[in-house]
Amino acid sequence: MKELRIDHLTKTYGEKTLFTDISFLIHTKDKVGLIGVNGTGKTSLLNILADKDGMDQGEVKKPHDYHISYLSQDSTLDENLTVAEAVFEGDSPLLQAVRKYEVALVNLAADGTSEAYQRDYAKAEEVMNKEDAWLADTNAKTILQQLGISEIGKKVGDLSGGQKKRVGLAQVLIQEPDLLLLDEPTNHLDYQAIEWLESYLAQYKGALVMVTHDRYFLDKVTNRIFELSFGKLHEYKGNYQAYLLAKSERQETERAQEHKQNQLYKQELAWMRAGVKARGTKQQARIDRFQELKGNLNQVGQQDEIDISLGSQRLGKKVLIVEHGEYAIENKQLLKDFNLLVQSRDRIGITGRNGAGKSTLLNILAGRLELDAGIYEIGETVRLAYYTQENENLDLNKRMIQYLQEAAELVKQADGTVISIADMLERFLFPRSSHGTIIGKLSGGEKRRLFLLKLLIAQPNVLLLDEPTNDLDIDTLTVLEDYLEQFSGAVIAVSHDRYFLDKTVEKLLVFQGNGKIIEYFGSMSDYLSESKQEDKELKVTAKVATRPTDAVKTKLTYGEQKEWETIEADIEALEVKLSSLAEEMNHQGSDFTALQNLQDEVTRTEQLLEEKINRWDYLGEFA
Repeated sequence: MKELRIDHLTKTYGEKTLFTDISFLIHTKDKVGLIGVNGTGKTSLLNILADKDGMDQGEVKKPHDYHISYLSQDSTLDENLTVAEAVFEGDSPLLQAVRKYEVALVNLAADGTSEAYQRDYAKAEEVMNKEDAWLADTNAKTILQQLGISEIGKKVGDLSGGQKKRVGLAQVLIQEPDLLLLDEPTNHLDYQAIEWLESYLAQYKGALVMVTHDRYFLDKVTNRIFELSFGKLHEYKGNYQAYLLAKSERQETERAQEHKQNQLYKQELAWMRAGVKARGTKQQARIDRFQELKGNLNQVGQQDEIDISLGSQRLGKKVLIVEHGEYAIENKQLLKDFNLLVQSRDRIGITGRNGAGKSTLLNILAGRLELDAGIYEIGETVRLAYYTQENENLDLNKRMIQYLQEAAELVKQADGTVISIADMLERFLFPRSSHGTIIGKLSGGEKRRLFLLKLLIAQPNVLLLDEPTNDLDIDTLTVLEDYLEQFSGAVIAVSHDRYFLDKTVEKLLVFQGNGKIIEYFGSMSDYLSESKQEDKELKVTAKVATRPTDAVKTKLTYGEQKEWETIEADIEALEVKLSSLAEEMNHQGSDFTALQNLQDEVTRTEQLLEEKINRWDYLGEFA
């Protein structure tokens, strides 16, 4: 069993110490969720593990053949590569074989008459047979399909930010390293892809360390939680629910210890103030003890709760109205005869397929885009705040407190009292000593939290939130959810985060593409549960609908002919593998862990076999 070992790691960022003297082990099949408030060093720790950044002190120990793959938040893909070249990037002979084969397929699809392309394909096919890489190719195609990546001949530079993130995710999954490092892997994925990724990572044979805000995802995938807090790393066994229970117990113990420490400090303080004369060497030990207590007071590291119980402006009966709305972009219909009535206490969640028009609708409601046809009306009393996916008007050279003071000097709370901007920053986990910090020195998550705070202190009565969970930490999200519960205005949020939607909205608009939008009253979890059977029926309907097109097809393409020539061998190899797995299970005795791992592999192999057989049936119609 391979393991990665971290000993006495310390890292600073400028004048800020992120973590001090932390140590831990990561074993094969560990699924670690790394959590903590934005700015505590989560991404910095991933960068160190991936050897993308150095450390001030400490040591990283791992076997010489230990392979790590890292999905960072920002794309590191070569813009000049095609998608096929990028996703199959790697040093192993297996990956190189698959890469050359897939590139050859793309070239043949573009020009099947080229003799050079035919020779390249023949060579690539020969290498695939030599490396026995057909199963790896099938696995890779399954990953690409589930992540919605179809145009593998397209240049990476021509992709959107969300598409690049999915290509990057496919790249690291296909490499199947000893350790996967994933920074916010669910960003830019729709809920179907997130559910598939949950299942894939839960059965992943290697180790995993990931940073994610998605609490359902954490709960289903992880078996360990690492929390970075006040420069220390706290380890917890189990998933997210187990972490919440264990953390609450730890904090209760720490509070009791802190209370005893405070009582002792008060006693010592009284003694020091008494001004005892002629303190000799016998009292010096007590004086030293007092100084130590004074230095350690309140150093237990309790995190204050974020309180954003702010006031809001009065909202009349008329809020937002869309009647018979139409909107298209580049001949792609996003809204078609769309109607929406938003009332003062509405909680509406917008979810669905990527590129179907969710953010476009928010831009229309915010007045940034105009409908092609139809009516949009906004009430006279509406005071709207729009939390976009980018930090707008965020001057990196300004100081935090100056940036917020542009919106207000004092902030009115829900109970009518007012507090200062400095107090609001502290409630948002920005210590008073940091208020003069230049915004450019903040982490990405801290900038997002600051941007959100500026919107809220303006006291809006309608909130438009575009993917609010993407860059906020779990603690901030939890308090935002509580704030939305008591918020007296209307909330419309675009999100794929099932936990966030379950907690905050009462009605869903599910964008399915081509202007089709389903209205659903209830939670996101209920919708997903009820729609699974519906999805199966839709797939059957779609299959029937495409048969007239298939009927026109009379023969296989060049690439399909080559696939047909090897597909029976692929099926036979999978059947042999299943037999081998069954035999191995018979010899495991009472080793239930090994049996479960083998059963997971059987399930995965059976799924691949079913896909191959279905493909064989299809190709056989034209062979």
